[in-house]
Amino acid sequence: MAPILQHLVEMTGHRDHLRLEASVLTTVLQLGKNMEVRALEFFFSDSQVMVRPRSWTHRGEVISSECEAPSDPARGVLANMPELTECLREHCVAALRSSNNTHTLWLPVWIEDKAYACLEITQPRAFSRRQRDIIMGVFQVYQNYQNLLDYSERDALTGLFNRKTFEEHFARITSQPITGFDQLDTGADVPQQWLAVIDIDHFKQVNDVYGHLYGDEVLILVANLLRSSFRAQDRVFRFGGEEFVVLLRSATLEQASQAFERFRQTVEKHMFPQIGGITVSIGFTSTMDGAPVEVLGRADQALYYAKENGRNQVRYYDLMLSRGEVKPQISHGEIELF
Repeated sequence: MAPILQHLVEMTGHRDHLRLEASVLTTVLQLGKNMEVRALEFFFSDSQVMVRPRSWTHRGEVISSECEAPSDPARGVLANMPELTECLREHCVAALRSSNNTHTLWLPVWIEDKAYACLEITQPRAFSRRQRDIIMGVFQVYQNYQNLLDYSERDALTGLFNRKTFEEHFARITSQPITGFDQLDTGADVPQQWLAVIDIDHFKQVNDVYGHLYGDEVLILVANLLRSSFRAQDRVFRFGGEEFVVLLRSATLEQASQAFERFRQTVEKHMFPQIGGITVSIGFTSTMDGAPVEVLGRADQALYYAKENGRNQVRYYDLMLSRGEVKPQISHGEIELF
């Protein structure tokens, strides 16, 4: 019991969602032999609820999509997991599937009446009553602590990260090395980290004509489209109102342009209840040079140009700068701040 208590102490010492998640997976791994544990997240895509791993174990080590995974882990349809589907429908605390060789326990993480994620625990033998009781105890501590973090770090309406968590995620993502290419290569095809600012076009008219309830529904549906359009290792934020920010990891300029253009088209083709079609404008830039506020400012300049010149388009700051469509910002090194 002492090692478990020590793991609980370590787990509740984290102030970050993914580190807390990795810590609870490590804790649960101590509770059985030949056990595999994953943290799954739910999201909507093409009117279906999808599932994809956010953290998982490999050879006894916990891997997070934030740093080690080069691409989005395989996603699946929730309907292909009938026991978990029924558990979510009935708002249960756990679901179990047993066969001769595999026994799986799912523990949904409920935030009020919604489950955004769950823990999946698999082992070759049946779960004993004592083992399940200890796992449930550890999980309840984790869920309570997770809810406290969510209250302060998540946007209440959409479930996305809120603005005050942005700088911490920005610092962590930009400080991580990008593997798989020559560090001396500075060509346009080198993977980088990217930041995009996304704004819903004419959103004030939606609120004025249809009311704030429909406006809120549009925000929720756009947030769902963002979750399904980007990978598990990317980060999506709601900055307030109708503005969203995406941190896109390990992508070339071509890949980043395609990802943002693909999202723009996804929104344009989506039919929103009562309202019909809406569009978004997007400005993006590389995160390689500058503090968070400077990078945000560059993406915002590109977004503003898109809004002022027709909307429903994606604009890349550096290309606009080379064309003289925007003016360079003053960097911190050129001014003295008081």
